[in-house]
Amino acid sequence: MRDPELETELLCYINGKRQVLPPNRAETTLLQYLREIGLTGTKLGCGEGGCGACTVMLSHYDSSAGKVVHRSANACLCPLYAVEGMQVITVEGLGNSRDGLHPVQARLAASHGSQCGFCTPGFVMSMYSLLRSQDEAPSEEEIEDALGGNLCRCTGYRPILDAFKTFAKVDPRAYTEEALSAARGNACQLLPSGGTVVASAASETVTTTGQTSTGPVCPSTGLPCGCGAGAAAWQKRRRLSMDLMRLQQRVGPRGVVPKVPTAEPIFPPELKLRRSKALCVPGEHVTWHRPVELQKLLDLKKQFPAARLVVGSTEVGIEMKYKDTKVPVVLTPTHVPELNQISITSEGVEVGAAVTLTNMMVALQAQIATRPKHQVSSFLAVVNQLRWFAGNQIRNVSSVGGNICTGSPISDLNPIWMACRAVFTALGAGTGSRTIKASEFFLGYRQVDLQPHEILYKITIPFTRKFEYVREFKQSPRREDDIAIVNAGMRVQLAPREEADGSAGWVIEEAEFAFGGVAAKAVVGKAVAAALVGQPLDQATLKAGLAAVRQDVVIGASAPGGKVEYRQSLAASFLFKFLTHAALMLEKDAPAGGAFIPDLPPTHRSAAKEYSRAHAHGVQFHASNPKVDDIVGQSYQHMSADLQVSGEAQYVDDLKLSADALSAVLVTSSRPHARLLSVDPTAALALPGVVGYYCAKDVPGSNIIGPVIFDEEVFATEIVTCVGQVIGVLVADNEVIARRASKLVAIEYEDLPAVMSCEEAIAAGSYHEYDGKIECGDVDTAMAACDHVIEGTYKVGGQEHFYLETQVCCVIPGEHDELTLFSSTQAPAKHQKYVAGVLGLPDHKVVSKSKRVGGGFGGKETRALFVHAAIAVPAYLLRRPVRISLDRDEDMQMTGQRHAFLANYKVGFSSRGMVQAVHIDLYNNAGNSLDLSGAVMDTAMLHSDCGYKVPHMRLVGHLCRTNQASNTAFRGFGGPQGLMFAEMWVDQISKTIGMPSVDVRSANMYTEGDLTHYGQPLEECKMQICWDKALANAGYAERAEKVAQFNAVNRWRKRGLAATPTKFGQCFTVKFLNQAGALAHIYVDGTVLLTHGGVEMGQGLHTKMAMIAAQALSVPLHKVYISETSTDKVPNASPTAASASSDLYGGAVLDACSQLAARLAPFREALGPDASFKAVVNAAYMERVDLCAHGFYKTPDVTGYGEGGNRPFNYYCYGAAVSEVELDTLTGDFQILRTDIVMDVGNPINPAIDIGQIEGAFVQGMGLFCLEELQWGDKQHGWIKPGQLFTRGPGTYKIPTSNDIPIDFRVSLLTDAPNARAVHSSKVRPRSVHTLQLWGSPPLFLGASVFFALKEAVYSARADAGHPGWFQLDSPATGERLRMLCADHITAPYAAHDIRCKISC
Repeated sequence: MRDPELETELLCYINGKRQVLPPNRAETTLLQYLREIGLTGTKLGCGEGGCGACTVMLSHYDSSAGKVVHRSANACLCPLYAVEGMQVITVEGLGNSRDGLHPVQARLAASHGSQCGFCTPGFVMSMYSLLRSQDEAPSEEEIEDALGGNLCRCTGYRPILDAFKTFAKVDPRAYTEEALSAARGNACQLLPSGGTVVASAASETVTTTGQTSTGPVCPSTGLPCGCGAGAAAWQKRRRLSMDLMRLQQRVGPRGVVPKVPTAEPIFPPELKLRRSKALCVPGEHVTWHRPVELQKLLDLKKQFPAARLVVGSTEVGIEMKYKDTKVPVVLTPTHVPELNQISITSEGVEVGAAVTLTNMMVALQAQIATRPKHQVSSFLAVVNQLRWFAGNQIRNVSSVGGNICTGSPISDLNPIWMACRAVFTALGAGTGSRTIKASEFFLGYRQVDLQPHEILYKITIPFTRKFEYVREFKQSPRREDDIAIVNAGMRVQLAPREEADGSAGWVIEEAEFAFGGVAAKAVVGKAVAAALVGQPLDQATLKAGLAAVRQDVVIGASAPGGKVEYRQSLAASFLFKFLTHAALMLEKDAPAGGAFIPDLPPTHRSAAKEYSRAHAHGVQFHASNPKVDDIVGQSYQHMSADLQVSGEAQYVDDLKLSADALSAVLVTSSRPHARLLSVDPTAALALPGVVGYYCAKDVPGSNIIGPVIFDEEVFATEIVTCVGQVIGVLVADNEVIARRASKLVAIEYEDLPAVMSCEEAIAAGSYHEYDGKIECGDVDTAMAACDHVIEGTYKVGGQEHFYLETQVCCVIPGEHDELTLFSSTQAPAKHQKYVAGVLGLPDHKVVSKSKRVGGGFGGKETRALFVHAAIAVPAYLLRRPVRISLDRDEDMQMTGQRHAFLANYKVGFSSRGMVQAVHIDLYNNAGNSLDLSGAVMDTAMLHSDCGYKVPHMRLVGHLCRTNQASNTAFRGFGGPQGLMFAEMWVDQISKTIGMPSVDVRSANMYTEGDLTHYGQPLEECKMQICWDKALANAGYAERAEKVAQFNAVNRWRKRGLAATPTKFGQCFTVKFLNQAGALAHIYVDGTVLLTHGGVEMGQGLHTKMAMIAAQALSVPLHKVYISETSTDKVPNASPTAASASSDLYGGAVLDACSQLAARLAPFREALGPDASFKAVVNAAYMERVDLCAHGFYKTPDVTGYGEGGNRPFNYYCYGAAVSEVELDTLTGDFQILRTDIVMDVGNPINPAIDIGQIEGAFVQGMGLFCLEELQWGDKQHGWIKPGQLFTRGPGTYKIPTSNDIPIDFRVSLLTDAPNARAVHSSKVRPRSVHTLQLWGSPPLFLGASVFFALKEAVYSARADAGHPGWFQLDSPATGERLRMLCADHITAPYAAHDIRCKISC
C-alpha cells in the first residue's frame, strides 16, 4: 500500500502547460527531457554547466515569503525530479517569430547580438530570468553578472551587452556625443584633440568636443532620446513595476512591432495551492528521495549511508556523466525547512546546509548593508568570493553544504570558512549533533569529518570584531566563472600595545590562513600564523611571513595541475597583498590616540587594490549609405535572428527523425600510439536496446579517407595513433544506452612510443612530407652586414575552436541506396564525396545538406568528415536513420585544434631599426594525419612579414607528425601564427636598440606598390592609413605618457599600451577552390528563392547574399529567402572558409541575379516604373521566359601558391588596433581598459554584420594570445595521462567571457574605401560603390595588441625589479607567464627571472 505522505503525481509545469513527469528517470536531466518533448530551443553546449546554452528559468512558490521565486538554472545539470512542483520556462515560452517576440528577444535580434545563434536562447533566458527575479529595473552590474555564466564564441559580447542594457537603470549622462553619433549610424572621425567630425547623411559637418549628453533616455530603446518627449516617458516607465512594464511593452528597438502582444507566463495557481509532499521515485539505476522532514532525512541517510545528498547536482551530475560515478540513491534536502533557513544570532549568521549560494549571498549582503563595518569583514569576503564563483545559473541551485562536503581542494569558500572561525554542525540519526571547526573538517582529498550516517546541518559564520580583517583571494585562468588555480582565506586580529619608548604600536594578536589549490585538501598556514602572531605589522614581519609560506605550501614538481612555481608564488603574493590590505585598513580604522602609519613605500599601496571593473561599453563608427533606396550598405539584422532568439532555429540535433532512428556513439582509442591486440564488443551487444557494433570489416567501400591525401582510416584496423581515434561505432535505440554500451567494449593494446609536441618531433625526426619554402633576396649576405642580429625560439600554443554546437550529423537512407546527410559542417560537398566513397556509392546518390552551423571557425571544414563517414556505415547497412552528437569532451579530444607553432628565428637589422634579413624555420604540430596542415603552413609563411617590408627573407616550413588528433583549419588558417612571429621580432628589435616599438613598426611598414616576400605587388595598400588613423583615434602619444606616469607611482599594478597592424591575404591559396555557384528561382508571386554553395555559420553570409540578390533584382529584402545549402542544388562547392565566401558566392549570386534582371528588363520597360515586381514576373512567365538562373564566379587573376605565378591572393585586408591594459603584477590578473580598432572593409555590404565579425574575431584573437591554453599529456606535462587533452571542456579550457572584453571597445570602419578587386565594387557593378568582403579572419590577429600591451606592462614591472631589457614571452600570455616574468622578490625563491613556463606546443 502506498504511503499517503508520499506524492502520487510527479507534477511540474513547462511554459504554462501541465506535465506529469515519467517514472524511473531519476538519472535523467531536465535538458534531456525538454528535448525529448520537442523543446529543442534549450541547447546542449557542454553538459557541465559551463557555457549557459541550456539556461532555463525555474519558478517556485515560497510559502514562507508569500511570493513566487524565479531563478536561472542550467538544464544540463538539473535532475528531472528536482523541478517537481515547479514551473520551467524555456525560450519557447517567451515569444516566437510568427506570433511576436518578447522584448528581450526582440532587442537582442535588433542589436545584432546573435550570429550563429546556438548560444542565443541561453542568453535570452539569463536576461529574462534576471528581469523576472527583480521588482525594479536591474543595474548594469547586475546584468553583466547575470550573463557571466553564458559563453559566446561569435559576437565578442558587446552587442549582447548593448541589447540587454536597454533594460537597465540608465543615467543619461553616461552617453557622450560620439556615442550618440555612432548610434545614429554616422561616420565619425576622431580628432587628435579628442573631438569628433561627424559626417551625417546630408553631408553636413558638425564638430563636437566629446561632451556628455545630458538629455533624456528613450523608453523604447534605452538610448539617449532626441525627440523631446523622452524625459516624461522615462520617468513614467521608472514608476512602473517590472511586470507591468513588460506587459505594456509593445515596441522593440528600431520599431519592431510584435504581431501579437507578448505576455509573461503566469505561475500556475495549482502550484501555489499545492502542499509539498515527500517523494520516493524508484528507478533501475537511481532512486530519488525527497523528504520534507528533517528526521526522515536523517533516517534515510542512516538507511542508505552511501547515498549522496543533492541540491543542485552541480557536482554529482558531472561525476555521473564524466566520471561514470554510480549513485544508486539520491537524497535531496530541498524541502526540509530546517536545512533551508538562515538565522541571525548574537554570535553571527547560521546558514542551513541546503541554502543556495545565491540566497546566502543575498542574506550576507543584507547584513553588510545594515551592520557596523567591523562586524561584517567575513561576510564581505564570502560575498566577494561568490561573485566569481561560477555563473548565476550554478549559484542559484548549488547549496553551501554541497560545496563544503564535496571537500574539493580548490573550493573557493572552504579556505574562507577555515580562516574566519566558521563552525560546522553535523547531525545524525541516533547520535545527535556535534560541532566541528572548519579548520579541522577537511581530512584529505575529498574527505571530510562526517560519519556515513551524518549530514551537514548548518554553518555558523561569526561576526568579526574591531580591527579584525578577513580577505578572500582567488586566481584562476579567467576571472569570470572559473575554477581557482590557487585561492585563500586570511584573517588577522590586530591589537594596540605600548612600545618600549612609550609610543603606541600595533601587533598581530591572532592570525589564520588557509590556502586552496596547493595540496590534496585546503592547507592551514600554521607556519605563517606562527611567524606573524605577536609581531608588529611591518616589513620585517612581512618578510618572515613570506618565508613561512615556503614551509606551509610545498608542491611537488609533478603535482597534478602543474604550474608549480606559479602556485607557490601566488600563495606568497596573496599573503603580501593581505598584509598590505590590513595595514591600510588599520591606518583608516585606528583611533586618534593610537594612529598607525603603515611601513609601506607610497608606490607599494597598489598591492592592496581590490579587483573592480567598470561597465563595458562600445562605440562603432561607419559611414551611412548615402543612397537611401539601396539595400546594400544598410545594417539589416541577421536573417535568422528572430528564429535564433526564439529558439525556433533548427540545428542538426534538433531535427525530428522517424521513430526507427538510432543514436550512435563512437568507440575510440584511449592510447596515443598503440597496436590493437583485440576489440571485443560482446558485453556491449548484450545490453538491451543496443542494435549493433560496426568497425572496419563492415565498411562497404573504402576505409581510407583524407581531405588532401588519403592517410586516415575511418575505423582503425591495426594501429591507433592518437587518443580519440575511432575504432568502431555503436548504435542503439537512444544515446543513453549507446553511451552505456560504449564503455563495455573491451580493448587490449600494446603501447608504442608516442610523440606529442613539436620539440619531441624535431628530436625524433617525425614529420609529414612537405617541401614548402619561400625565399627572396640574399639572406646570408644581408645578415652578415647587419648592425644587429637576434636569434632564438618563439612559441605560439594551439587553440580550441569551441564552437558552441559540437560536431553533429545524421544520415537518412532512402530508396535505391539514396542517402540524405545533415551535418554541422562548413563543407557539405566534402561530406557527400567521402560518405559516398566509404559506402561505395556514386556521388549522385548522396545529398549533403546544411541549414545552419552553430559556429565553425574552420573546425567543421574537414574534421567532421570521419564522424559522418563512421555513422554512415550502420545507417546504410541497417537502412535506418542514425544520428550522432559528440559530447564536448569527445569533440575537443578527437577533432583537432588550431596548430601550435614553434619558430627558430634569426633576424638582422640596422641601428635605426630597419629590418634587413630574416630567416625562420617554422614548425607546426600537425597531429597524426596531414589534414590541411600543409596549407596552414603555406598561409603562415605567406603572412610571416605581417605588415613589414623585408628585403631579404627565407622561410622554411616543417609539419611535425605527432600523436595528437590531427590539427586543422582555424580562423586565420596559420596566418595569425605567422603574423605573431613577425610582431615578436619587432618587439625584440625595439628593446635591443631602445627604440619605441611603435616607431619600429612605422619605419618598416609596407607602402603602395611594394612587393611582398613572395613577389605579389601591393595594390590599394591602406596599411599606413589604418595605422595612422588607429594611433590618432586612440590618442596614442598622450596616453603613452599617462601610462608612464601611472607606472611610476604604482609598483604592483602596471599599465601597458601597444599598437599592432595586420595585413591579411584574401583567397584560397589553392587556385581551383576559388570558384562558386548559385541558383536563383523567381516565383510568380514575386518572391525569390536563392541557393548558393556557402554555409551560414553565424557570419551573416546568407544575409549578405540575400541583400545582393534583392538589390540586383530591385525587390525588397523580405522577398528573398535562402532555405539551406545543399549539394543537389549547387554541386562541387568549395568549403565556406578562408574568409573568401562572400566574395565567391556574392559573385555567383550577382551573376545569377544579373541574368534574371536582364531577362526581366524588357518587361519592366514595357509595364513602366510603377509596375510591381510580381506583375513584371508574371508578364515574363506568360511569355515563357526562364525564371531560374545558375550563377558562377571564379576569382580573377589569382595564381594560387606554389602553382606558378606571384598572386596567391586576390587582395589584402588591412587594419590596426591599439589596446591598453592594467596588470596586477602579483597575480597576473589583467583587464583591457580600452581598444581602438580601425579596419579597411571597403564600402561594406552590411556594416553591422562586418562590425560584429570584427569584434568577435578580435575577442577570439585576444583569447588565442592571452587566455586560452591547451594542456596535453606530453613531456612538459607529466601529470597528465599520455596523449590525453586535459583541457577538454569549459571547466578547464577558458574562452573569453563578457568580463574579458575591452571595457571601452571602439571599432571604426575605414570610410570611402572601395576595393576594386572585391565583388560588388564599382568596377563590377557601376551603380554600386560597395565592396563585398567577409571579415572572419583578418581582424583576429589584432587581438595581439593586448598581448603586447601586457608585455609592456611586464617590462615596467621587471625594470622596477632590476631586470630591464627584452625577455621571452610565449603565447598565450596567461596569468602564469605574466606573473612569473614580473620576477620580483616574491617569485625569486621559486623561479629564475627568465623562467619559460611549460607549454604544449
